[in-house]
Amino acid sequence: MAEFVKIYAENPNPKQIAKVIKVLKNGGLIIYPTDTVYGLGCDITNTKALERIAQIKNVKLDKANFSFICHDLSNLSDYVKQIDTTTFKILKRALPGPYTFILPGAKTLPSAFKKKKTVGIRVPDNTIALEIVKQLGNPIISTSIRDEDEVLEYTTDPELILEKWNNRVDLVIDGGYGDNEASTVIDLSEEEPIIVREGKGSLEIF
Repeated sequence: MAEFVKIYAENPNPKQIAKVIKVLKNGGLIIYPTDTVYGLGCDITNTKALERIAQIKNVKLDKANFSFICHDLSNLSDYVKQIDTTTFKILKRALPGPYTFILPGAKTLPSAFKKKKTVGIRVPDNTIALEIVKQLGNPIISTSIRDEDEVLEYTTDPELILEKWNNRVDLVIDGGYGDNEASTVIDLSEEEPIIVREGKGSLEIF
């Protein structure tokens, strides 16, 4: 049975955030709000937790395209190869925001991602998600719980999300109703930006 924790985005309660951190550090899976759809995540340094998510998503871990939820761009070099000024300016302009940026992966990636040539980076405009990764001290994985053929409310109403995911995750955060539109995905690993998926984020930033 998953724990159900109410956290207010305007002023996240430190005790509730600490509860989430404890679950993550113990290898637990959480469902949490972002600035787009609710996400399924775990600590990126915990391989067993990552394998659980890969199993849920029915993919092999080394083939999975999970995004990293980061607090800001300050530790980017831990996960991403050195990027040029133009790329950095795009990131600064767009983040925090509803974008996933695909960037060339660094050699210092956590062991589960060592074979990855690229990595998806997210800095969502959501205080709950940002506070979690800030207090954890490293990114969490993000993969959408959105399901194209399910009723819409399952991905927007936290109580219905809990109902569906109760036996598969360890904690569900109620951060209010979620959005039902995913992030815009932009590949910045090549010379020119490539729009992989048009979602909530405006393309006018380019």
